[in-house]
Formats: sequence, structure tokens, C-alpha cells
Amino acid sequence: MTEPLRPSTLGEILDRTAQLYRRNFWLFAGTAAMPMVMVLALVLVAIPAGIFAIPGIAGSGAADMTTAIRGAAFFLAFLIVMPVYLALYVFAIAGITQATASTNRGERLTIRAALKTVPPRFWTYLWYLILQGLMAGFLPAIAAGAIIVPLIYGISQAGAAAGVALGFVVFLVGAAAIGVIVWLALSYSMGMAVCAIEKKTAWESLVRSYRLSEGTRGRIFLLFLLITVLSMAVSMFGYFIAILVAGVAALAGNGSNFAAAVAVAAALLYFVVSIAGQIVLQPVPWIALVLFYYDQRIRKEGFDIEWMMEQVGMTQAAAAPPGAGGIVSAPVTPPDTVEER
Repeated sequence: MTEPLRPSTLGEILDRTAQLYRRNFWLFAGTAAMPMVMVLALVLVAIPAGIFAIPGIAGSGAADMTTAIRGAAFFLAFLIVMPVYLALYVFAIAGITQATASTNRGERLTIRAALKTVPPRFWTYLWYLILQGLMAGFLPAIAAGAIIVPLIYGISQAGAAAGVALGFVVFLVGAAAIGVIVWLALSYSMGMAVCAIEKKTAWESLVRSYRLSEGTRGRIFLLFLLITVLSMAVSMFGYFIAILVAGVAALAGNGSNFAAAVAVAAALLYFVVSIAGQIVLQPVPWIALVLFYYDQRIRKEGFDIEWMMEQVGMTQAAAAPPGAGGIVSAPVTPPDTVEER
């Protein structure tokens, strides 16, 4: 590690995140760019179709053909684009996690080296993300829906007073479901770090993340709240630029076709600015979550002592693939006395 190992405050973790990101900007931004660049490419491909569909540019007989093209495009998006995007997303997230673990140790890493560590465990990472979505989002939503749907039906059959009471119950159930989803998402948020650094299975990563996150979920919530605010600011900036361009162009030109073309160009500009902002922001939470992972290991497992003992040769680190950046040392005490060793 390039920094002294000790428990860190939220401010210190954010400061360390900024340092790592600033020193390795192209590594993290380049790794995060893959899925976003694909989205941008799809938008660029869709723009000519959008212009072709503008009234007056496309012929009147082209409406049916345009509709058929759009339907085929949606079909291809689900069959081809979405799986490819998901695969690129897995590479980006796992690559950022591996790069953070390595750079946090003071190692130099390239984008290619970071991505090269992903294929051997690609399906484990993919299954972890799917399992995380099922456990934190899908199952609580299904449980809430099983309660809310009958209540909504009861509201339609009940009188005014009973309907108000049932409506309040629906609100409470919905709010509780959102709270549970957020809580589970925070509980499982360090699972990718566990999966990548400790080479655990998807389910083991969820369980270990749940235990490691105890006592720090509030800090992780503040981290994601900050990222959400920054994302909204970037989106609003892109929207403002697009509106400004469209307004200036509308004042400079005339004609419905010109205005429609300017609207398409403004939408393209908005997407470009938004995607660029997301590329820059996407590595931040994943870098911070790796630092949270190490911080919780220091707090709960004495990882700082283990690391110092390893540095002076009192323990022997387990073998790890190049660039993984993980430190999984042989236990200092008998295995049956150390959790998850």
C-alpha cells in the first residue's frame, strides 16, 4: 500500500478516491468508457434515421418503412445490443475494481492489463451482478407487488374512508419496499470488490459483502448520494447546453424542417455531453467501494496488522494473478478462528 493502513473517515476515503483517480485518470476513464461509447455509437447510428423520419425530409410513402425499421431495430437491440452492452459493463466494472486494487498498492497498470484479468472470471462477475440485482431489487419488488396489488383492488371496491386508509397502507408498503431495496443495495455494494480481490464465488461475495458492510452502510449511502447529485448536475448541464444551441439556431434559421433538424442535433449534443459526464463519474463509486472494502477489513479483521506482518516476511501472501491487486494472506491464526479464511 502507498498509504498508511488505518481506519479512515468518509472524507479520507473520498480524498483517497480523488487521488487515485487523478493519478490514473486515463486508466479508469478508459476502462469505464467501453459500454458508454457503445451507447454513443448507437445514438449516432440512430440520428440519420431520426432525420429521415422528419416530415418533409422523408417521403409520405416512407412512414410504413420507417415503422418497420424501428421495430426491427428494437428487436435487434434486445437480441444483440443488450447482451453486448452487459458484457462490456461487466468488463468495465470488474476492470475498474482490479485497477483500483492494484493502484492502491502503488502498482502501475494499463487498461489492457486491467481488462486482461476479467475473462478468467467473467461468468462469475456476470452472475454476481445478476444475483445482486435479484436479491436487492427484484425479490423485494415482487414481495411488495404481491401486497400492493390486492390493496389496490380493495381500494377500487371500498368506500371513500376505507379507500383512503388502504391508500395510506399502499404508500407505507411502497416506502418500506424502497427502504429495503436501498438497504440491500448498500449491504451488497462491496461484493464486486470481494469477488475480484478474494476470488470468491458470486454467492460467497454477497454474503461476505453483507457482513463487511455492517457499520458502514450509512457512509456508503452518503457516497452514492453525492454521486447522484453530481450525475444530476452533469445531466442538467448537458440539457442546458442543448437548449441553448437549439434556441440560438431557432433564432438564426427558419422553416419547420430546419427547426426539426436542429432539435435532433440538440438531442445528439445532450447525449454526447451526458455520456461524457457519465464516463468521467462512473469510476468514482467503484474506486471508493474498493477503499471501503479495505477499510472494513482493517476495522473488522486487522488487515493492517496482517499486511505489515506480510511486508516483514512473517506471513506469506497467497498467489494471485498479475494485476489483480488483491491481498489474501495466509492466516496468522488457525483457520477455524478466523472468519471466512
